[in-house]
Amino acid sequence: MFRFKTNLKPSDVTPKAAWLNRRALMTGAGGAALAGMLGGTARAGLDAVPSRYSTAAEPNSLDDITQYNNFYEFGTRKTDPARHAHALTTDPWQVTIDGLVDKPGAYDFDDLTSGVTLEQRIYRFRCVEAWSMVIPWVGFQLSDLLDRVGVLPEARYVAFETLVRPEEMPGQRTRILDWPYTEGLRLDEARHPLTILATGIYDEPMPKQNGAPIRLVVPWKYGFKSIKSIVRISLTRDEPPCTWNLLAPNEYGFYSNVNPNVDHPRWSQASERRIGGGLLSSRQPTLMFNGYADEVAHLYAGMDLTKHF
Repeated sequence: MFRFKTNLKPSDVTPKAAWLNRRALMTGAGGAALAGMLGGTARAGLDAVPSRYSTAAEPNSLDDITQYNNFYEFGTRKTDPARHAHALTTDPWQVTIDGLVDKPGAYDFDDLTSGVTLEQRIYRFRCVEAWSMVIPWVGFQLSDLLDRVGVLPEARYVAFETLVRPEEMPGQRTRILDWPYTEGLRLDEARHPLTILATGIYDEPMPKQNGAPIRLVVPWKYGFKSIKSIVRISLTRDEPPCTWNLLAPNEYGFYSNVNPNVDHPRWSQASERRIGGGLLSSRQPTLMFNGYADEVAHLYAGMDLTKHF
């Protein structure tokens, strides 16, 4: 379960020394190098208001979050995104919104974020590989965008697509996955207030290795559902194809809700390793729906979650 926490300040989510050191780095000799790792512009990550949906759990450090990633477009090792993502061009950026909507079109990043209230959402993050973090995202509810473009009555799903640019994303020069990376949600999942489009981490624009300039975050699902560097959002009548589900449907279901009672075929999901605790850190029990059961369990009432995994 998570507890609401309001009136958060930077000092609430990161140790003061680390905060000051990071600020000094941004304004000092290392500023240009760090800024190059960040996608978009400052308006996408700054001046976020705190959210009642935040967990009270202590967030991971910025180093943890930006140096330990899965982003196969840049390589398969956890350190590959941080090594290679600096080459990604994120300005200008457009997201095509199409399908069963009133206002289809190619929207500039500024259009997507104009007029929205950016919130800091401190969420648990649980990878299907059984490791976890706590991340202070900055973003806005996906439902706000869906309301702005107008969803037609026959729409039942929302499909997402990641950028394809192999000249800047070296992992796409391999055949490890079929590109582009795709994901999808049921419309009621997409409209849930916990589901956000994130444009930053802490009070900074989204780092490129974390999915700049805009990514999905669905905190009660395994991390691969939270697709990065989005360039297309489509409203559909039928369940959309999802990359990992197509690749190995016996291992990665369409829903991919965090569930300690349903193991991955190759490992247990009953516990998880919290990143940042050191090599000898003990594992902790995995929570149903990643601790968000009170908020989202009703979405799956009557479903057999061992079959609809």
